[in-house]
Amino acid sequence: MFRVTREIDFCYGHRLLNYQGKCRHLHGHNGKALVTVEAPRLDERGMVFDFSDIKRVVTGWIDEHLDHRMLLHRDDPIVPVLQECGEPMYLMNVNPTAENIAQLIFEIAAGQGFPVVEVRLWETPHCQATYCPDGPSGDTIQGKAIHAERRVASAPSVEQEDM
Repeated sequence: MFRVTREIDFCYGHRLLNYQGKCRHLHGHNGKALVTVEAPRLDERGMVFDFSDIKRVVTGWIDEHLDHRMLLHRDDPIVPVLQECGEPMYLMNVNPTAENIAQLIFEIAAGQGFPVVEVRLWETPHCQATYCPDGPSGDTIQGKAIHAERRVASAPSVEQEDM
C-alpha cells in the first residue's frame, strides 16, 4: 500500500457550545490539515495521486470556505451579531471541534474522488485531532454518505453554508 500526505495551512476562528473551558469564547487558530491518500498501486506516472490535484481541489476548498472565517455551529447565538457586522463565517451542523473539522475536510476530499484514508487537524502545535472512518457506516458530518469515486473537479456544495 502506498500513501502520500498533503499539508494545508489555514487560519480560522471558532468557539464551542456546551463547553465550560476557555474554548467557549471566540478565539482563533493557525491550523494545519494533513490529508493522507492511499492506493494499492501507483498510477502510470508512478504516483498515488498528484499533490497538485490535492492542492487545487482540497486546499482551494479550504481557502474559499474555511480560511480566515469563523467556524460556528449554526445555532450559536453569536451568528446573527456577526452576520450583521458582515463577518465571514462557515456554519456547521455540529460543534466546530477539531474532530468535526477534520471529518469535514475528510468528507470534502473523499467526495471529490480522492482515496483519502485520514485527515489530521493540528489546532495548535501541541494538539491534533484525526478522522479516519472505521468502515462504511454512512454517518457523515454533512448528514449524507459520500462515496469516493475517481473524479477530481471543483469543490462540492455542502449542507453547511458560508456566510
